[in-house]
Amino acid sequence: MSTAIYSHPDCLRHEMGEWHPESPARLQAIADQLINSHIDDLLEHREAPLAALSDIERNHSRNAIGIVRDNVPEAGDYYPIDGDTSLNAHSWQAALRAAGAAVAATDAVIDGEIGNAFCAIRPPGHHARPTEPMGFCMFNNIAIAAKHALDVRGLQRVAIVDFDVHHGNGTEEALMDEPRALMVSFFQHPFYPYSAVAAETPNRVNVPVPAHSKGDVVRQLVLDKWLPALHAFKPEMIFISAGFDAHREDDIGGMGLVEADYAWMTQQVMAVAKDYAQGRIVSCLEGGYNLSALGRSVVAHVKALAEL
Repeated sequence: MSTAIYSHPDCLRHEMGEWHPESPARLQAIADQLINSHIDDLLEHREAPLAALSDIERNHSRNAIGIVRDNVPEAGDYYPIDGDTSLNAHSWQAALRAAGAAVAATDAVIDGEIGNAFCAIRPPGHHARPTEPMGFCMFNNIAIAAKHALDVRGLQRVAIVDFDVHHGNGTEEALMDEPRALMVSFFQHPFYPYSAVAAETPNRVNVPVPAHSKGDVVRQLVLDKWLPALHAFKPEMIFISAGFDAHREDDIGGMGLVEADYAWMTQQVMAVAKDYAQGRIVSCLEGGYNLSALGRSVVAHVKALAEL
């Protein structure tokens, strides 16, 4: 079964100013590294469709949707949502493409058209709360896709794996009371979004780690915390919030991961997916702001997904 890459040129048109680290250059860096690594031609490239409004409404309030849809500015202008999140003239379209990629990839994987998928999309999603956008994120692409798998496609159990340097507060909030979804993550703490570190629950294993933690710390928590929870839960599909800003070269965070750590984590998740989920995985880009490290880390992640 093939690994597909979902993306769309609309995701390049959303931008929040030349100074902003969440820039279109991120997707260009990923595309360049996939070509330079000689794996681009081994992947199936698919165009992200626009998400239906009903897809977004499955996870977000009318107010949250309206903040994005109703405040798109004229070309050349920006509309500030919060101190580090803004809209430009193309943001609504880009946000629909990002969510649409996640939903379309979910359908394609469940239907057996592809084995798994990586969505090279922006804006990212895991900070977007059900009630409001925040933290570079408009809509929560992973939560939208997970709810689509559960409520539209009829799966009984899905797992979300989040390895971004920041806590996926929006995803946790969206799925906190959903017994059909397990979320496992690590995140630098204390750090943005400075959300409360909740105790582990039957459907949540989110592990705070101190700044300067390296791959050995993360690998051990995967073995000690994530994998037992995932094996006990037996997910029928796994979604990955794939943030690469815990890389040692990424100045937005303060952790010390390298490409081999991302490949190893992906391989561990794939083993679980093969045991219980027919190998079904959909991964969506979250953070990662050092362009070279981002591109190299995505290549490591996608190589592991494609078993190259």
